[in-house]
Amino acid sequence: MDFEDCIKFANETPVCYLATADGDQPRVRALGFWFADETGFYFQIGAMKEMYGQLQANPKVEACFWQPDEQTGTMMRVAGEIEFVDDPELKKKVLEDRPFLKEFGMTFDHPGLIIFKIAKGEAYFWTMQTNFEPKKMIKFGD
Repeated sequence: MDFEDCIKFANETPVCYLATADGDQPRVRALGFWFADETGFYFQIGAMKEMYGQLQANPKVEACFWQPDEQTGTMMRVAGEIEFVDDPELKKKVLEDRPFLKEFGMTFDHPGLIIFKIAKGEAYFWTMQTNFEPKKMIKFGD
C-alpha cells in the first residue's frame, strides 16, 4: 500500500470520523469528507462550529475512514496536523461540489467558509486479517 491507495480509499469513502482535542478532552465526529489528492486530505467546515476553535488551538487530528463489508471491513486512519487553506478557487470549488452551502449564505468570500487539509502525516490500513500485524505506516507530505 502507498499514498495513492490512501487517496483512492478516502475518495471512495463519503463519511469519515475526525478526532480533535478540546483542552485535554478528545472530541470525535462524523464529517462528510470532501476530497483527497497528492497534496492532502481536504475538509470544509463552518467557522461557527466548535471544531474550528479546537483546530485553531491544536492542529493535531486523526481521521478514520471505514468501508464495511460482510465482516468488519477496512479502516484507514490518517494522523497529522491540519493547515487552513484560504484559496478563493478552492472555495468556489467547494460551493460547486456542495451546493447546499449556498442555502446557508456561504459564498467563496464568506469568512465562515473554512477549508483545511491534512497535508503531512501518516496513515495506515486495518482489517481483521491484519489485526495482530505491526502497523505499516504510510508517510505523506514533506
